[in-house]
Amino acid sequence: MNKYNINEVMEMAVRTEQLGYQFYTSIAAKFEKDEKLAGLFTKLASKEKVHEKTFAELKDMVSKSGPEPVEWEEVSNYMRAFVESEFFLGKGKSLPSMDHIKTVKEAVKFALGFEKETLLYFMELRKIVREKEIMDEVINEEKSHIMWLATFMHA
Repeated sequence: MNKYNINEVMEMAVRTEQLGYQFYTSIAAKFEKDEKLAGLFTKLASKEKVHEKTFAELKDMVSKSGPEPVEWEEVSNYMRAFVESEFFLGKGKSLPSMDHIKTVKEAVKFALGFEKETLLYFMELRKIVREKEIMDEVINEEKSHIMWLATFMHA
């Protein structure tokens, strides 16, 4: 089994935010007639761009901060499970086709799944980087994304 190094794990965090941006902008366009939902997805897309920049900067910090943690092999295998899930498809790949998303509920359900997977990934990432405060900020924002989306599930 291939093992990721810390730079690849950080690159996946950057890529995740890029995928989130693509997803949210395409879903906002798809549901543009629902002004409230399109507004939420547009807002989420802009947050993904901010996070992408944060993770790109964090990747530079982590790569300069020294060797990988001692427990890296176990962490690497765990992170691989996230990367290979339906939401994280690996470098150079993208989110699955949005053709199957026909209703607001389906869009919100998929977005919630994406945000939950992202949150778990970032929580694990937080354990292995020294820059805990930066990760805490991103994690708290991801939690707020889940709360925003949840309001649409019950509307």
